[in-house]
Amino acid sequence: MRVLALVLLLLVTGCSPQRGVEAWMVLDDLAAGDETSRLKRSTPPPQRSEITMSGQAGTRPAHLYQPGEAPLGAIVVVPGVAPQGRYDPRLVSFAETLARARFLVLVPELENLRELQVEAADAVPIADAAQHLAEVWRAQGGSQVGLFALSYAVGPSIIAVQEHGAADAVGLLLSVGGYYDLTAVITYFTTGWFQDGAEWRQGQPNEYGKWVFVLSNAPRLQDRRDANLLADMARMKLQDLRYDVSFLTRELGPEGSAVMALMDNTDPAAVPRLIAALPAPVRAEIEALDLARRDLSGLDLPAILIHGRDDSIIPFTESRALAQVLGEDPYLVDNLDHVDPTPPGMGDAVVMWRAVLRLLNDRDNRL
Repeated sequence: MRVLALVLLLLVTGCSPQRGVEAWMVLDDLAAGDETSRLKRSTPPPQRSEITMSGQAGTRPAHLYQPGEAPLGAIVVVPGVAPQGRYDPRLVSFAETLARARFLVLVPELENLRELQVEAADAVPIADAAQHLAEVWRAQGGSQVGLFALSYAVGPSIIAVQEHGAADAVGLLLSVGGYYDLTAVITYFTTGWFQDGAEWRQGQPNEYGKWVFVLSNAPRLQDRRDANLLADMARMKLQDLRYDVSFLTRELGPEGSAVMALMDNTDPAAVPRLIAALPAPVRAEIEALDLARRDLSGLDLPAILIHGRDDSIIPFTESRALAQVLGEDPYLVDNLDHVDPTPPGMGDAVVMWRAVLRLLNDRDNRL
């Protein structure tokens, strides 16, 4: 009720009362998850169907969420780096909320992300999904579609728009916990240090990001024994971060040791040198995914970039840097913890309400 009272106060300042209340209802439903909410009580349930889409990356399955009322917008939801992919309960709940907000929602199957693999090539099926949904949406009288990406999926999503023909299809990027400079991200999840303007600050990174990096890059090693050892180590740690894998570390050859030298490093100044010492295929993939190495100045992509200052995997400064390049202001909140939000306090609720309101306005005016 405190959030509702605050929103009602903000409505007096000039935004559409109807749209402002709808934004609060969407935000409330996101926080409710599977529990009841005002939005659930006042809208018919969306229908999810299994479809097949095709494009540059071939044929793949996807989920299409159809609102119970006539859609007013359309959005592709890119799954995060998670084993359940489009079946992840958090993602399903999020897609259903968007559908209740009268978005036509497409969630493609991305095998790499389900296998905890991140690569620039994922941009191709993301572009296919955007183009597919745009065709469906235009057949219903719509225009462009939105593109929602979590975490490391933000990079391939932007590459999809910039390089793989999705620019005409996509009219908005919505992201949570995204990145811009991969060297800065690697510095954070290995050493805990990140740069906030001119000041270096130290946080408490979650080792999950470190071991996803190891698992994702293990197949790129030419030494297959090292590749298998790194993959085994990463799977053990991702199952239990307390697991001691030092007995495997001692068995690594030069390639695997170069990866672990970066992972075990605690000196932020040493990170560029240690990245330069990685096997060439690993360095090439980092460079391909690194948005800071790309010229984004000509990219016409309105963006809603949300990030928590308490993010333990990617520091909030990354969304701020990306927002600056895209000519946007980021939506920074104190408590979001990457992609698992806690109930918002008053200040965070205001910021999140503004972000949802922007999304609904773009739904009505752009998508």
